[in-house]
Amino acid sequence: MTKLWIDLESYCEVPLRNGTHIYAESVEITLFAWAIDEGPVSVVDIANGEQLPKAVTDAMADDEVEVWAHNTGFDRTVLRHVMPKLCPPLHRWRDTLVQALCHSLPGGLDKLSDILKLGDQAKDKEGRDLVLLFCRPRPAGSKVIRATRDTHPVEWAKFKTYAGRDIDAMRAAHRKLPIWNYQGAELALWQLDQTINDRGVCVDLELARCAVDAVAKAQKVLAARTFELTNEEVSSATKRNALLKHLLAEYGVDLPDLQKSTLERRIDDENLPVALRELLAIRLQASTTSTSKYKTLLRAASSDGRLRGTLQFNGASRTGRWAGRLVQLQNLPRPVLKQAIIDAGIDALKADCADLVFSNVMELTSSAIRGAIVAPPGKKLIVSDLSNIEGRCAAWLAGEQWKLDAFRAFDQGKGHDLYKLAYAKAFGIRPEDVTKDQRQVGKVLELFMQYEGGVGAFLIGAASYNIDLDDMAEKAHPSIPQRILNEANSALAYAKKMRRSTFGLSDRTWIVCDSLKRMWREAHPGISSMWGELGDQVRAAILHPGVTRECRMLKIRRDGAWLRIRLPSGRALCYPSPQVENGKITYMGVNQYSRKWARLSTYGGKLFENICQGVARDVMAHNMPLIEQAHHAIH
Repeated sequence: MTKLWIDLESYCEVPLRNGTHIYAESVEITLFAWAIDEGPVSVVDIANGEQLPKAVTDAMADDEVEVWAHNTGFDRTVLRHVMPKLCPPLHRWRDTLVQALCHSLPGGLDKLSDILKLGDQAKDKEGRDLVLLFCRPRPAGSKVIRATRDTHPVEWAKFKTYAGRDIDAMRAAHRKLPIWNYQGAELALWQLDQTINDRGVCVDLELARCAVDAVAKAQKVLAARTFELTNEEVSSATKRNALLKHLLAEYGVDLPDLQKSTLERRIDDENLPVALRELLAIRLQASTTSTSKYKTLLRAASSDGRLRGTLQFNGASRTGRWAGRLVQLQNLPRPVLKQAIIDAGIDALKADCADLVFSNVMELTSSAIRGAIVAPPGKKLIVSDLSNIEGRCAAWLAGEQWKLDAFRAFDQGKGHDLYKLAYAKAFGIRPEDVTKDQRQVGKVLELFMQYEGGVGAFLIGAASYNIDLDDMAEKAHPSIPQRILNEANSALAYAKKMRRSTFGLSDRTWIVCDSLKRMWREAHPGISSMWGELGDQVRAAILHPGVTRECRMLKIRRDGAWLRIRLPSGRALCYPSPQVENGKITYMGVNQYSRKWARLSTYGGKLFENICQGVARDVMAHNMPLIEQAHHAIH
């Protein structure tokens, strides 16, 4: 099929970081670069009156022509606003950025150029300075408000050359990229994803504005009280270094940091002076960051009051899950207030009297953020969730039959919630007696132990779900069999002998965490055995290219520079440039801390985590088109 390659350069006074859709409402297209198949690249100078040639307009109108761009979420949205009659329908668009993400590569064209070694066809890295010059308003104090061909003729000529080279880089990247995960059902799913992003969600802008105003007012009150409590030494509790210095000098309290977990532990100490505890409480309130989401909502919402472009298809490239953009709707804070109180708080915020009714306005606005996503008039907002989906996937993939039976019984109303069951087994109580907070401990056991987690995994889980590990250890210790405790004691002695980290935990807490790990593994022989089996088959596949290996429901194969793990859906998890080094499995990927392309290591449990999350994603993805076909619009 014929391919039309396009790349747009544009100018807008609205920052692109506010979101493509609000940006596109007032955007101007300045340059339109294009090419057909492998033909020559042309750049149309729209800003200076040039018209698109007939070859482009004909290709745009031809239903047999695919339209390719890098990040079509930008190019297609801009075209829909500026040249709506020219913009092709969604089913004809293709995206090299998404093609890269679908195969576990970064989406940036400059990074792709380096990774794929495009050479002369690589993206022009110097073009970034030209984009800053011509695509944004000039900084305050500049001689000109806007840079153009008239003000910067030499740079404009270079800018046109740069725009054309992006087409070369896109075409070269497309030729080198696999297509396994960007065709058929996955391609159709991406097109549905674009429809969902275009559709957006309705936002209660009044609530957002009132919440921002209430937070600003509360911050002033907190700052004034901080100034008073510190004898006018610290102007605001958000001044981290100044506050730490004051706490040490005035109270002799040397805190390692001012993180939420650190402050909450110290606030509960009744021996601390009242003024000190109040200071720590003020810091907790003042540093609440979730309220900043309201400001992002206000900046990013389109003129019709809808928030768009919040999802990135395959944004979590290792598993294929969606990633959040702009407001991060997938990562909204968990409400700490009951719904009836939140509803009353929203009314108070809109009436500008929240500070009169609530002692902690920050807590209120953080709990109320979900209320900013609303149904439009005449519609209902239906929210659904997949219950313990990763636990179900893990049991299914590993053939853990007793657990599948337990899930089935729970679904039929004849059994217990699996998180409650996990807690009850570990702590020796009845599942029906497990509280909501205790269920969170059971959730940590299930989520982190099923991926070969050890004692360190408990620290991650405790931080994620606000669990006191020392308190947990005290409650769990009496119910642990002596045989397990003996094994954990021996493991701790060995860890100390080898000078391995014990994560700063007390011996008792470390032993209980290690014991719970051992008990969980004994109860899950299918899952526990799969970690080693999976690691062995992946090593064998890497060392023997071209041979398909099987691991229960999975097929594993290396071809050239790619290791693929084929999921039951037919989609593959991709690991570029795999190697086995001294028995360790490594591959190339984006380091989650440095954000750089680097060699990463993995193991059986981590691979199993990728697979379970990938299968969970596929379960949701399978049902999305069915939901749309049933005339329920996904947002």
